[in-house]
Amino acid sequence: MKIYVDADASPVKDIVISIAKEYQIPVILVKSISHFSHDEKVDGVETIYVDTGADAADYRIMQLAEKSDLIITQDYGLASLGLGKGCLVLHHKGFAYTNENIDQLLQTRHLSAKARRSGQKTKGPKPFTDEDRKKFKGLLEYTIQKNLNRREGKE
Repeated sequence: MKIYVDADASPVKDIVISIAKEYQIPVILVKSISHFSHDEKVDGVETIYVDTGADAADYRIMQLAEKSDLIITQDYGLASLGLGKGCLVLHHKGFAYTNENIDQLLQTRHLSAKARRSGQKTKGPKPFTDEDRKKFKGLLEYTIQKNLNRREGKE
């Protein structure tokens, strides 16, 4: 298992790195080259930079991810592709994307985009809170543990 983070705007990179380190799971941060930094390298964490194109990070993650890998993203399109490939996909607000909820999420995104194109104002995402952070951390730990148990035949 590897964890891929759609990392340009992810507020949970540090949580992912911290928890992944506990379980010795490699983390791959995929970022636009426009977010390049000379941050100190962290053991177990690889940073991949991609072109600045709109979906460049998404395409790179899908190129690299394999079945049962974990993807962290707020992008519903990437989440849908990840699910189709057999990956586990989490949103930083603390919910898992599933085959049961992805169609509704994509439909909502489509309707909001359509409304904006017609001139309507739509609400942006709510601010990321400490409660969201706590919820995400719990979900990430649960998801990793469940996946590890499944691989060890404990489930």
